[in-house]
Amino acid sequence: MNIVTDGSAYSFCAEKKKIFLRSELLALTELHAKHCSPYANLLKQFTHQEILSIEDIPPLSVRLFKELELKSIAEREVFKTLYSSGTNGQPSKIFLDKATAQLQSQVLVKILQDWLGKARRPMLLIDSPTTVKKSNAMTARAAGLQGLSFFGRDHTYALDENMQLNLPVVEAFFSQYAEQPILIFGFTFMVWQQFIQALAAANIQFNCRDGTLIHGGGWKKLQDQAVSNAVFKQAICQQLGQVSVHDYYGMVEQTGTIYMECEQGHLHCPIWSDVLIRDPADLSLCPHNQVGLIQVNSILARSYPGHCLLTEDLGEILGEDNCPCGRLGKYFKVHGRVPKAEVRGCSDTFS
Repeated sequence: MNIVTDGSAYSFCAEKKKIFLRSELLALTELHAKHCSPYANLLKQFTHQEILSIEDIPPLSVRLFKELELKSIAEREVFKTLYSSGTNGQPSKIFLDKATAQLQSQVLVKILQDWLGKARRPMLLIDSPTTVKKSNAMTARAAGLQGLSFFGRDHTYALDENMQLNLPVVEAFFSQYAEQPILIFGFTFMVWQQFIQALAAANIQFNCRDGTLIHGGGWKKLQDQAVSNAVFKQAICQQLGQVSVHDYYGMVEQTGTIYMECEQGHLHCPIWSDVLIRDPADLSLCPHNQVGLIQVNSILARSYPGHCLLTEDLGEILGEDNCPCGRLGKYFKVHGRVPKAEVRGCSDTFS
């Protein structure tokens, strides 16, 4: 079955999506149990009944990818290794074969086309060109830059090799493209500190007529500075002009699956993934509008057992199939990290 459909990334209603995901996730559980012995051992320890539904699949803690090398492919099949961008400790290691990497790229394209269309735009990347270095092993930040670069042309890096604002380059970019639709991408804290705050300190503003900023990678440092989503968006428009700002939620352990923020400020599940909320006390499922641990499910994790993961983030499901933006699927909100959990996230790696 070709799971990358020609339709919208948000075109499945709840019933159709449940049937689709159940078939794929149960098959992946069986596949990984057969080809990844550590995963099979974990299943034996935590499963005491037959797995018949998505909810029955024990989610792996994302922290396990820091402690174990979990892969369902032979070493010779490893095409690319991704590393998480945590600020300290052992990084997660994610092993991709060529087919999985290709599938993740195809799905990322389908998701973002819903927000950006198919035409490539002049692109400003809020990072340094030195971030993307290796082809077979890279950090989550480098993978994000590489993945989003597909949607741009005339790629321009806003920061120099010392991660400082390269003002002449940025001014030249806006001088050339301010009247055209442009795409800006960066990780949240770096967009704020190294770009927007630097422009504000220099008292420099641009008059962009049609821009889209996509950013992600964690809010902890901004929350510590009392910078809310609304303040962030207001500052973007004040410094850059007419820019539509979209946050996204995602992680290296499920590369290719991102949850984009719609015009209503809601994060959306595309058809290839889903979110469950579990009670931190007993991991029972929470109803909508109750805060708990976020579990992310994705059918793209085919070379490693990352299809059902329990994160260290708190969130709540706000609804399903009824967001005012018109996109089908669950939509949710992230409230932040579990207290005392390790700070991680692509943008949190630079300070």
